Amino acid sequence: MNTKLKLVLIIGIILVSNQIIMAQETKPCPCCSEEYNQFDYWIGNWEVYDTSGTKVGTNNIEKLMDGCIVKENWTSTGKHRGTSYNFYNRTDKSWNQIWVDNQGTVLDLKGELVNKVMTLKSAQTKDQEGNVIYHQITWKLQKDGSVIQIWDVIDAQGNVKSNLFTGIYRKNN
Repeated sequence: MNTKLKLVLIIGIILVSNQIIMAQETKPCPCCSEEYNQFDYWIGNWEVYDTSGTKVGTNNIEKLMDGCIVKENWTSTGKHRGTSYNFYNRTDKSWNQIWVDNQGTVLDLKGELVNKVMTLKSAQTKDQEGNVIYHQITWKLQKDGSVIQIWDVIDAQGNVKSNLFTGIYRKNN
């Protein structure tokens, strides 16, 4: 292959590569639509209290991956720690959470934002007595900027069987 042909080929490859790179850089943000921002009220550094006003932990919530993931980093005042990854699935228009903690608890939740309340539920499972249950966690933004999180176990009839956690999130300024 002669030198001129090699030079033309190299210049052509460079031009095509630059066009591909520019096209990728000018794509609109894939996770910037309104749906991906529905859980933004939970983002921040929080101190978390129980209903009696006792501090039970801290939670750092941040957006990652160009706004496609909301990551939770929970630390209790004891030894309990956990992390969740929350994301909007545009295919089925649902919010999803995968939670894993240092106690071996894993939750896989799915739901949506309705009337400014994020509600995520697990698939049905059975408790230790063999009863059908599912987990439901809600997050509700309050007028003062705090967020109330409620984690309930729900029975097959839709009744709250037990409350596992109620936390009041206050921003840590």
